[in-house]
Amino acid sequence: MRYSTHVRPISYLKANAAEVLLDLAETREPLVITQNGEAKAVLQDVATFEQAQETLALLKLLALGAQDIEAGRTRPARAVVERLRSKVSDR
Repeated sequence: MRYSTHVRPISYLKANAAEVLLDLAETREPLVITQNGEAKAVLQDVATFEQAQETLALLKLLALGAQDIEAGRTRPARAVVERLRSKVSDR
């Protein structure tokens, strides 16, 4: 995706806020806002933001799992399943 086609000055955002919000929701593409010719912020719709946050959380879990594997903090799946079954049967 080329962000260069989705760049607007802050004055455009101020004058067209409602239209910008509708466009964000429809296209689900971010909008780069500039101030004095420099990129200052990125706007995106809430659904895309939430999806990105969920993706980041999953990637973090995968990274933590990889670290556990490298550090040897693992157990055989069979042992884990047996432990869970014994906890359930103890109730």
